[in-house]
Amino acid sequence: MVNSPSSEHNGVVEINKHVPEERESNRLLSDDDDQVKNKILAIEIDRADAADEVVPHFSWRKLWEFTGPGFLMSVAFLDPGNLEGDLQAGAIAGYTLLWLLMWSTFMGLLIQLLSLRLGVATGRHLAEICREEYPNWATILLWLMAEVALIGADIQEVIGSAVAIKILSRGVIPLWGGVLITASDCFIFLFLENYGVRKLEAFFAVLISTMALSFAWMFADTRPSSKELIIGLLLPRLSSKTIQKAVGVVGCVITPHNVFLYSALVQTRKIDPKKKEKVQEALNYYSIESYVAVFVSFSINLMVTAVFAKGFYGTARANSIGLANAGQYLQERYGGGLFPILYIWGIGLLAAGQSSTMTGTYAGQFIMGGFLNLRMKKWIRSVITRSCAIMPTIIVAIYFNRSEDSLDVLNEWLNVLQGMQIPFAIIPLLTLVSNEKIMGVFKIGKLMERTVWTVAAMVIMINGYVMLSFFLSEVNGLLFGVVACAGASAYVAFLVYLIAQRHNHAELNGFIHLAT
Repeated sequence: MVNSPSSEHNGVVEINKHVPEERESNRLLSDDDDQVKNKILAIEIDRADAADEVVPHFSWRKLWEFTGPGFLMSVAFLDPGNLEGDLQAGAIAGYTLLWLLMWSTFMGLLIQLLSLRLGVATGRHLAEICREEYPNWATILLWLMAEVALIGADIQEVIGSAVAIKILSRGVIPLWGGVLITASDCFIFLFLENYGVRKLEAFFAVLISTMALSFAWMFADTRPSSKELIIGLLLPRLSSKTIQKAVGVVGCVITPHNVFLYSALVQTRKIDPKKKEKVQEALNYYSIESYVAVFVSFSINLMVTAVFAKGFYGTARANSIGLANAGQYLQERYGGGLFPILYIWGIGLLAAGQSSTMTGTYAGQFIMGGFLNLRMKKWIRSVITRSCAIMPTIIVAIYFNRSEDSLDVLNEWLNVLQGMQIPFAIIPLLTLVSNEKIMGVFKIGKLMERTVWTVAAMVIMINGYVMLSFFLSEVNGLLFGVVACAGASAYVAFLVYLIAQRHNHAELNGFIHLAT
């Protein structure tokens, strides 16, 4: 079946999508699955019916039409939490972790490619399919984990924007004031979305370009060593002094809520899921865009790491630098000039914070709507999802505004919090893209399946190491220890359940092949 025309109802654009029988899951579909589902406004891509199943030749015009979602996704690699990880890695480890930044970015790209594959091949996003494939209790737990990860990421992003506003206002606007200003970006997001998804994508392109120009200016101004940069990329090096930062570089690349988001963003282009050649064409163009977008984001992260490696590696300030004082340290190290580097840093940080908070608002809509099957006006859902993150952030901004060190401690806690949620995004994703009943002919092959599960295992083990070392150093007292052990036991039990579902799906695929 093909998509029916979209219609407006109560201010929400709705598109009725049906899944072909060969892609239906092993669970019986409820009557609600035939009802209209809330989707973001789709752009018509197919202008002519294909007479056969031959994938059309490459077209620059078609690539341009598919360009947009990948760059929104790439913002996940550029949020203030990532930038803080970059600058600290550069200051403490110099150029020695650039190779790890490159390979961890590749791992993040691999996960995002699977997310887009799921969205394009099924016509549904990850949260929706999880609701249909898992029992109610597991669906609720997955939703809670995703919301916790989203709130943690949003706190970092909003705090990053607030720090940038404080820098650019020369301290006139306090941290909590910057939080309130940043909170209003959800209304900018809604305003732009009402004018079409292409306008929204153009706005994000401006923000990403602002980041790229700001950090490129800093890179050119500070002139890091090109020789050391190339060696850092090509020669793997790791020491006992840099292991903690190395783990942090890998751990902050995959943002849980963006795994859910990208599977929804790719549906902004209307694709007939019944025509295999059209699905394959969309996968090809989206993949090209993803490679380009991730290369841009990697280049920005590389420039930030190199700038702080050049300026602070081996200095007394290397261990004390963080997001809050980075601009001031740069100003003292490199001076003013025609355009002070402090404000260049502030502009880049503001663009990073604003773009990531808007994508967080976007992701919150799909996470809540997909898992809970909520049907409400977009502005109501945006206010709800935004409030869930902003209220804790205001409290945090007021409480942690006492010192820069307290903000760095907060950032460490938030990184651990997000790292704990990563398995609950990537394990369902890998399970679903390996399921032939859901993906049909677009199910990933055995070699790819082994590769992505290996990558997932590495990411989970790395984040497990971070969590274990962090809690061993922070957990004090018998009561706190008992609570932590109980929580860890429940955490591991749920992970085991999710992994077991993968084996159940694998056995089902085997029965399908025997039957056919």
